[in-house]
Amino acid sequence: IPFFTQGSDQACCSIKELDVFNRAREIKVDPDKPLEGVRLAALQARKTLLVPTPRLRTGLFNRIVPPSGATKEILRICATSQGIKEYSVPVGLDGKARVDLVVVGSVAVSEKGWRIGKGEGYADMEYAMMVSMGAVQEDTPVITIVHDCQVVDIAEELLDDHDLTVDYILTPTRTIKTNCKRPKPQGIIWHKVSYEMLEKIPILKSLRYREKQTGKDVTLQEERSDLANANTPAVLNEAAMAENTRPQAAMGSAQMGQHYVENDSLNPRLGGSGMITTVYVGNIPPSVRVSELKCALREFNATPLRLNWQGAQHRAFLDYKDKATAESAVSSLKGLSLGGNTLRVELAKNQRNKGQVEINSQK
Repeated sequence: IPFFTQGSDQACCSIKELDVFNRAREIKVDPDKPLEGVRLAALQARKTLLVPTPRLRTGLFNRIVPPSGATKEILRICATSQGIKEYSVPVGLDGKARVDLVVVGSVAVSEKGWRIGKGEGYADMEYAMMVSMGAVQEDTPVITIVHDCQVVDIAEELLDDHDLTVDYILTPTRTIKTNCKRPKPQGIIWHKVSYEMLEKIPILKSLRYREKQTGKDVTLQEERSDLANANTPAVLNEAAMAENTRPQAAMGSAQMGQHYVENDSLNPRLGGSGMITTVYVGNIPPSVRVSELKCALREFNATPLRLNWQGAQHRAFLDYKDKATAESAVSSLKGLSLGGNTLRVELAKNQRNKGQVEINSQK
């Protein structure tokens, strides 16, 4: 996103003249350099400031929390990229964000409100994810800050249904209300999401799992092609998941809080010599059943050799064949949310020989 020194402060400061800014309590502002002045204005006005995590690698938002009694200079630091790192706390999927105003950077924008970004689609994806989370509404205004030379005519055929439009354009000399009628993204368009994107943005996995549980079509780009060719791993996965979630006699005892341990029939059984590696899963809500966790593990390609369910203690332990597999599972499950809680997933503190299950308390 281009940064311009001449007029940047004027463009950013003009946001304070807008009613949509003054009414807003919670504002999401991209971390781009040209928007630094907007972030500062939000902090100075004591608004809740949310900034997307870089490339969405570790989640969706960070909330900027200035230290108590922060001076103007400290607030100025908080608005910078370095301050975002030093004075922020992550906001998970269950952080109940309610964004009143969205501010994005642009490479180019038209007076009609049509926007072009860097081409990687992160701003569009962030907005779609906020829709899926319920963090924005249809009437949540979107503002962009640009230099006057970035306001250009954009051909409508360049736009797609996932592209984010803007309601206000602020430049060093103008405030443009676009009155854009083109609909904003209504959520994540899963058939345009690739496996590669799913791996790059772990939080997408949790959102996909959530939406799948509500019955939405979450077929990915490659899966759609496979279905068209009648060669469909997605169908096989659905069958495996259905098999995995059939009622089992052990479920009753699991829901009563008793320990429930099983070998997964789709994986090699435990045996042989060497060390298995155990993954701890904590912060499991009382309402979640072992079948739901198993379903999520399959969905995230993190099925263990053995699962030790300890529902009464709100935790479970997963055994994997080696450390690399366990670490891969931790990475895949990062940010997973079940029953309204973001789960705590990490390698168990103490590891034992294969055939034994880690049951020590995890603190």
